[in-house]
Amino acid sequence: MSVQLTLNLSIDFVPRNDDTRSDYDERFAAFHRANPEVYDELRRLARDAKARGHRKLGVRMLWEVLRWNELDRATREFKLDNNFHSRYARLLDNEPDLGGLFDFRELRS
Repeated sequence: MSVQLTLNLSIDFVPRNDDTRSDYDERFAAFHRANPEVYDELRRLARDAKARGHRKLGVRMLWEVLRWNELDRATREFKLDNNFHSRYARLLDNEPDLGGLFDFRELRS
């Protein structure tokens, strides 16, 4: 039996040209606190891929799977900020069973 994910994506973060890295970090922290289920679902997807034998993953792939899966369940349009997925990958990398699954570049935003 699968559990359906319900996202509370009422917080809409639109990047501005004057945003700094710390602004994005603050926005990400607020979004993450308001929507812990996003992390839970990304972690579930990563663990599922690892269990299938994948040794490396791209967080953008998981991000788009999350978006795709929510198309059928969303009752309203929602947005997942593309600047957040790299921060979620860094959180996932801290999971003991998922460390090393993602490669990282320096954060630019």
